[in-house]
Amino acid sequence: MRAFTDHRSYPVVAMRYGAAEEEPVFEQFRGLPLHALVVHAAVVLVPLLVVAGLGYALVPRVRAWIGWAAALLAVAAPVAAFVAKQSGEDLQEVLVAKHYPPEILGQVAEHQRYGDLTMWFSFGLAVTTGLLLVVTSQNPRVARLPSWVRLALTAGVVVFGLLSAVYVALTGESGAKAVWTGVL
Repeated sequence: MRAFTDHRSYPVVAMRYGAAEEEPVFEQFRGLPLHALVVHAAVVLVPLLVVAGLGYALVPRVRAWIGWAAALLAVAAPVAAFVAKQSGEDLQEVLVAKHYPPEILGQVAEHQRYGDLTMWFSFGLAVTTGLLLVVTSQNPRVARLPSWVRLALTAGVVVFGLLSAVYVALTGESGAKAVWTGVL
């Protein structure tokens, strides 16, 4: 039995039968699985980064209007994807410890594979978008870069944007199927 519990999202030392134990950082928030809460941030922010990144890369005349949004999303989206991934791994450990059936654990493993790729592709999109923001700035140091750098970064934004869009959809679909199949 725990003498002290705290449902904030950082490590907490609790006492169980006199021994200290550390709760996983990403397991729960106020008694709910953290993954069920934070996954929605990734589902919203990653596609918004795709739209902002592609818009910035492919439509130069809108750069002045969406550059700030692309920069903010290049930070927020991969952080949301990382927290969703980590909280999902903690939730998976709970499901294994509670002896969920292999069929469900298989669905969770498929969802995790998609989520891992979504996180990495969103990181790639964030880095290429951020670098493109720098390269297209009016900084005199950047003006000396070869023209192919801008083209390569634009291509990177397009590739990582498409991969991020596809894998966030696959991740969401596999998670929704795992949770909702047979419920409604």
